[in-house]
Amino acid sequence: MDTEIGNAAGDVYQCLEANGPATISAIKKATGLKDTAVASAIGWLARESKVTRQTEGRLTRWTLASHSA
Repeated sequence: MDTEIGNAAGDVYQCLEANGPATISAIKKATGLKDTAVASAIGWLARESKVTRQTEGRLTRWTLASHSA
């Protein structure tokens, strides 16, 4: 299971690196991952301080942390 989450985290990281800040929906569309995989991947990356959350009203975007690039 850790391998699956790690692979998904890599996919999400590459998506954010290539496209910049993105919503969960945009990440799902770009990576082809399902809800659970995206959520797990973001959790993995957040735990490693590699992503940050930007919230504007009801819209939340995820972005790479500035020190992780």
